[in-house]
Amino acid sequence: MAGPGAFWCNAPPLPGAEAAGRRFVIMGFSYERGVGEMLENFGHRAEAIMERVFAGIPEERNLWRRFTRYDRIAPGQAEVGTVHFAPNSERDYDWGNPRPVWSYCDDWLHFPDLRGRGRWVDCTEWGGGDIRAHHRWWLRHLPCAPGETDVISHHGWRYIVDPNAVLSGQAPGSPGPGIRAKIFYGRRRGALCADVTRSSRSRSG
Repeated sequence: MAGPGAFWCNAPPLPGAEAAGRRFVIMGFSYERGVGEMLENFGHRAEAIMERVFAGIPEERNLWRRFTRYDRIAPGQAEVGTVHFAPNSERDYDWGNPRPVWSYCDDWLHFPDLRGRGRWVDCTEWGGGDIRAHHRWWLRHLPCAPGETDVISHHGWRYIVDPNAVLSGQAPGSPGPGIRAKIFYGRRRGALCADVTRSSRSRSG
């Protein structure tokens, strides 16, 4: 990430770009790797930005820390996990682990209604070890709803797509300048939650 107030985003912030007037994330995908690795890069972007969004929120109210729980660090309290750790992973990249664990991952498909929809899950939920399938599963569970808690938008994609919405003095969760966000709150199989495109002078509406 670069620009004024840039922060860690899967790499240290780049200095010298403050004149840009806004934060921006530089992402370059390697043609030597696959789509799964591209999704992993984007997932790490999401992790870094959301960690920053929830910085300073006490652990017992920190919804991001709750989202990223997995059984190894919170036995019997797994939720969605992280990009590297599925709910039942025992080490990094262990997305094909057949071990069943109790998880509340389904709650995040109904966020902010976290009533405790726990059930046993294993790697068949997220592709049986396929990197692309796991990362699509993980991204589909990101918070995506109207409203806010602790002055933080329930729509995590607004921060992930536009880092200027993080501690930028804007209304919580509002898209930054130059961003047109078409938000839908329903979910459908295989779909993510937000269709966000950068506006330009050549495109109206």
